[in-house]
Amino acid sequence: MQSSVEAKPRRRKNFSELMGYAGAYRFLTYASWLFSGVSALLALVPFVYIWLIIRDVVQSQGNFSQAASLAHYGWMALLFAALSMAVYFGALMCSHLSAFRVASNIRRAALRRVTELPSGFTAHLGSGRIRRIVNESSGATETYLAHQLPDMVGAFVTPVGMLVLLFAFDWMLGLLSLLPTLLAFLVMARMTGKSMAQSMRQYQDALDAMNNEAVEYVRGIPVVKTFGQTVYSFKKFKGTIDGYSRWVIRYTKQLRAPMVAFTTLINGVFAVLIAAALAVTGRGATDPVFLLNLLFYIVFTPILAVTLNRIMFMSENNMIVNDALDRIHLILDAQPLAQPARPVHPADGSVEFDKVFFRYPDARTDALRGISLRVEAGQTVALVGPSGGGKTTAAMLVSRFWDVTGGCVKVGGADVREIAKEELSDTVACVFQNSLLLKASVLENVRLGRPEATRGEVAAALHAAQCDDILAKFAQGMDTVIGSKGVYLSGGEAQRIAIARAILRDAPVVVLDEATAFADPENEYLVQRAFERLCAGKTVLMIAHRLTSVRHADRICVLREGEIAESGTHEELAARGGIYAGMWQEYLQSVSWKVGGKE
Repeated sequence: MQSSVEAKPRRRKNFSELMGYAGAYRFLTYASWLFSGVSALLALVPFVYIWLIIRDVVQSQGNFSQAASLAHYGWMALLFAALSMAVYFGALMCSHLSAFRVASNIRRAALRRVTELPSGFTAHLGSGRIRRIVNESSGATETYLAHQLPDMVGAFVTPVGMLVLLFAFDWMLGLLSLLPTLLAFLVMARMTGKSMAQSMRQYQDALDAMNNEAVEYVRGIPVVKTFGQTVYSFKKFKGTIDGYSRWVIRYTKQLRAPMVAFTTLINGVFAVLIAAALAVTGRGATDPVFLLNLLFYIVFTPILAVTLNRIMFMSENNMIVNDALDRIHLILDAQPLAQPARPVHPADGSVEFDKVFFRYPDARTDALRGISLRVEAGQTVALVGPSGGGKTTAAMLVSRFWDVTGGCVKVGGADVREIAKEELSDTVACVFQNSLLLKASVLENVRLGRPEATRGEVAAALHAAQCDDILAKFAQGMDTVIGSKGVYLSGGEAQRIAIARAILRDAPVVVLDEATAFADPENEYLVQRAFERLCAGKTVLMIAHRLTSVRHADRICVLREGEIAESGTHEELAARGGIYAGMWQEYLQSVSWKVGGKE
């Protein structure tokens, strides 16, 4: 059983882990630090030359012939500024090469693990959330290594050089310049403490939830447009938007006062210097050296504000990359289902549930409660019942989307946990209500059922699945790429392509989960014909809400609250007067209505 799928903070050395993904490129990261630090020191030198220019101008008192070094100082300031930029560019080149390698390797590792994890885990986590973790979390590490780490080195080297310059001219003015800076630093430390790290996790959680629900909303847009609904019809999606909005507003108000204080203090150095100048000059004679030093501090101290701002945002960025790694490990730390050391082989196409219990991760109650059911090879058994009864859960356990928490599921007399993954995949074919097709050609989508199949075999499977009319619409036939240049399929058409895939696999056991849910009447007829071809001679476990599609099943099991409440043929259950009989009567009543009134 998998562990929780919620992101939890982990204790690890994040930088060491990132350098592990960098491989030999890690040395470029260290080189970027060196270049960034040198660049930061070089960037301070032009301020000294600017002060020398101001000094000579003031001392010349308008007679610029006495200030012969102005041009020299100007060119030197420009030279050091250009040199600082060139060295910084070299730092970014090194850091980007390393960062791209790290992000690429993280994506590979995450996607490799996704392919190893059970389908139940990925379904439970959500495709939108997985995509965001793989893309954006790895992207956060790229930004961190490529820009933020080199900048962080520069941001910490800059104050060292600044301290030297601040006390080199006038130590009293230097101290006055540092006073508001130190107060601002204390405010910043309070804002970027543990509470902010927790807030960043909450922020990312809110984005994950909104992204996941957005994917579902986009998929449901055809239904929204058909019935003239709005976003309000998707309550979960709107709820995530409202929750995100409330969180952002609350967090913004929480930081309003400290951010105002921080901004005021880092920009208040100039005011402190002016107050000092007034205090000194108010006593009478003014020392020319003091005024020149004051001019230097007025020109130089704005760097303090820039540096503190950079340090503050770097603290936030460090929290972001920590959270990103936590989320990446949500996938990397998930364990694949155990594979048998000595696989056994199914003897036939039978399916058996033997006192099966199952509970989803983080759920408080069992989804299945000790169900026992045997489907003989070649039989068709239907699972019906109220929503949330456990029908889909039971179907997923046959193909081992999850492992049971109690009992066992057998295929051909063998526990599915003892069957090799590849053989189980070849033995059980699933067609679910939400057929997922890749952005690839029809041929490649169908060939997923059996990658070594020839074009002729794929064409035969498409014909058997009643897909001839689909191929006839496109000039490229089965080489048409789905999802590009306006090529899209309806729900029923996508379902028939999925059935063709299952036909090509030719597995002895077929699981159908609400497979006609998204089909219109015309497509439903074609889908049913495709099912007849798919299920011929196979063991079929069928889940359906349209009871007419299960009337002729060999047996019907009614699942309610994770238990089999009733079992029998359609005639037996309809005559018994139980749950199924009530469902059948409700179904007959619903189909007896016509547009405009009851028949």
